[in-house]
Amino acid sequence: MPSDIKAAFYRGNQTFSVEHRSAVPPRQGEVSVRIAYCGICGTDMHVFHGHMDGRVGANRIIGHEMSGIVEAVGNGVADIRCGQRVVVRPLDHCRNCPACAAGHNHICHNLKFLGLDTDGAMQEVWNVPKHTIHQLPDGLSMKHAALIEPVAVACHDVRISELRRDEFAVVVGAGPIGMLVAMTARNAGAQVLISEVNPHRLEIANKLDFATIDPTGEDLAKKVNACTGGRGADVVFEVSGTQAGVDAMTAVAAARARIVMVAIHAEKPTVDLFRFFWRELKLSGARVYEPEDYERAIKIVANGGIDADAIITDIHPLSAIQAAFESLDSNPTSMKSLIRIGANE
Repeated sequence: MPSDIKAAFYRGNQTFSVEHRSAVPPRQGEVSVRIAYCGICGTDMHVFHGHMDGRVGANRIIGHEMSGIVEAVGNGVADIRCGQRVVVRPLDHCRNCPACAAGHNHICHNLKFLGLDTDGAMQEVWNVPKHTIHQLPDGLSMKHAALIEPVAVACHDVRISELRRDEFAVVVGAGPIGMLVAMTARNAGAQVLISEVNPHRLEIANKLDFATIDPTGEDLAKKVNACTGGRGADVVFEVSGTQAGVDAMTAVAAARARIVMVAIHAEKPTVDLFRFFWRELKLSGARVYEPEDYERAIKIVANGGIDADAIITDIHPLSAIQAAFESLDSNPTSMKSLIRIGANE
């Protein structure tokens, strides 16, 4: 273990400082991971804008979309060895609440999200609980592996939807998660239509051979009906976080369609419950992921089921983390920014 490592601290007021800190050996049941890459996600941007100061404070190392190599293991860790290439599933559950007792650890009533409620991966070495570790296959790029966490979100969303091969799915909102949901749904054999208002995101979706629509210029429900013989969409993923997206999710749904609420809405949206009654629709929430979603995401990324290079639009060194956040905040063409922390590939 090194005695000194670099880490990026969120200091509030849209400010990061890269500082040296003393390395801490892993405790009982912990694993130390030397970070290769760490992605910037939408939640990290909320932190940057100060929307989560009450939760993260002004002395937090954030970040959780990562790849890395095991540096050291603590006592009681027998099945993980130094040098293994890994990713971290950044959830730590309490083991005592009703959700944990029912086996739903990922929606633990007292869930700690590593990188928000604890220090995260925007540092050279990150200590995490053993149960969060997933091993990577040989040959998988560490850069691409940094996408496994958001791909696992998409895998969970698609699994919750009960999507079946050849069904028609609509993805409303094509930011990074929406695009990954679309790719994962297509990988599962669905026909996918992406609805998005951002022309840059539409351009990316078109390059990836998705059917697309800008709902501000065309009637989304009319297009879905035209594609499905008037039936409507079998599955709808609401990933936009907007009232217009919520309106669309019911308007395009077929009889007994399954709708998955992926986005986190800043305000409570108005939902057309009449449509739920008339068409016997099913609405499911989807929060983070479970271990099986991580394993599925690793296989999909390793097998090229996700066009990782289309999602990763820029990479910055840890020393430029401030510029990376500022650039992502002002660049409408960016999809996923990575911070290169200790990668040598």
